[in-house]
Amino acid sequence: MTADELLEKLKEIQKMKCETQTIELKKAKEGCPKRLYDTLSSFSNQDEGGIILFGIDEEDGYRETGVYDAQDLQKKVNEQCLQMEPVVRPLLTVAEKEGKNFVSAEIPAIDLSERPCYYRGHGRIKGSYTRIGDSDEPMTDYEIYSYEAFRKKYQDDIREVERAAFSSLDSEELGTYMKKLKTGKPNLAGLTDREICELMSITRNSHVTLSAVMLFSLYPQAYFPQLCILATVIPGVEIGETGIMGERFLDNQRIEGSIPEMLQATMQFVRKNMKTKTIISNETGEREDRTEYPLAAVREAILNALVHRDYSIHTEGMPIQLLMFEDRMEIHNPGGIYGRMKMDQLGKVQPDTRNPVLAVALENLGITENRYSGIPTMRREFHRFGLKPPEFLDQRGRFIVRFYNQVQEKEDIGKRAEGEGNSLLVFCRTPRTRKEISEYLGLSSVTYAIQTHVMPLVESGLIHLSIPDKPQSPKQLFYSGKI
Repeated sequence: MTADELLEKLKEIQKMKCETQTIELKKAKEGCPKRLYDTLSSFSNQDEGGIILFGIDEEDGYRETGVYDAQDLQKKVNEQCLQMEPVVRPLLTVAEKEGKNFVSAEIPAIDLSERPCYYRGHGRIKGSYTRIGDSDEPMTDYEIYSYEAFRKKYQDDIREVERAAFSSLDSEELGTYMKKLKTGKPNLAGLTDREICELMSITRNSHVTLSAVMLFSLYPQAYFPQLCILATVIPGVEIGETGIMGERFLDNQRIEGSIPEMLQATMQFVRKNMKTKTIISNETGEREDRTEYPLAAVREAILNALVHRDYSIHTEGMPIQLLMFEDRMEIHNPGGIYGRMKMDQLGKVQPDTRNPVLAVALENLGITENRYSGIPTMRREFHRFGLKPPEFLDQRGRFIVRFYNQVQEKEDIGKRAEGEGNSLLVFCRTPRTRKEISEYLGLSSVTYAIQTHVMPLVESGLIHLSIPDKPQSPKQLFYSGKI
């Protein structure tokens, strides 16, 4: 940043009176802080990087003290940056205010393939930090491993399970799968079953793989007791609340079996425990029974958890959790977002796949499409039901899907449209085609662009169709205001 930008940042700090996810304050009135390593590590390990500001005393009401010696401070900050692995290259700026000097050190994010950045003196395990709010927290073993797993492309879904014998697999289910492989992939038809098993990672070095166990074993939990789903119905809106009889759970089930069996059993659990209401259509007058949550969206969320959870040794003791509260449903999945995907890209770009062999096998079995349509489907189904949009959270090695059962009010849609769709409304003052809108939004999927960004505005009356009686017409144009 420039000196003027540094002075503006000082004004901002005096208004906020706090540190943030990307700003760390250091006094440096008497000398250079001796332990910047934690902050250098945490800022380097987050996509936004961060800024260390020297010359503000946080403990004295954020008083602007200035630094002892701007030149010497820069030198010593850089010396500490050289002790990091990989080396941190800060951008240092000095500004003068009312006779006092202030220094900023902008810490750039390092590439995902080089993370975690850590202090060499403590080593990778103890010297790696992550930023949580305004605090630098030691990384967990799993957080460190997740970077390594992505960098080295570990395939935990096909790690060998030495305890599992080939004879322990369900011969009927495996035989059906082999037939589908030979039918759908003619080049495999000429190989022996043994060769196909090795090629398709059912076995690896003649040992059964984890994917094969989770798909075809008669009882996978004999090898991995916690690779299951814990489904619970809670009488309230928070864990710990009790019902009128003092009960902590209204229903509680440990769901085991293969992945297809767990998917089916979990869907049965959800159907049993969620409400169903009767709706009379204003247009047709016909009765419709509508479930509390759209089943298609619930299935996608459960399937995504089973396919994309982390199957490494670090998380094999952590089950998937399904929690049904009075106002919402949550699915907690071991393993955060994988690879370079960011939260605001979910459902919009093709992600890295944590378990590619497992995903392809489920596609061959006809259980999943494997076309990255899960999150768009969830969003579309909740919009169709008129419910609040799903929420997706990434919390330090855990991914959470949150479904609310409250109706999405039209006022909420309007506010969302004013915020997210305002520029789109301006763009559509001139009638636009589907392709023009998707290109404007920077999305490769025309269908996703229309369903996610345009149809909510159509439903709220902010965007109109040029051919309203033929919404799927290829000549359809979308416009705001009047033509």
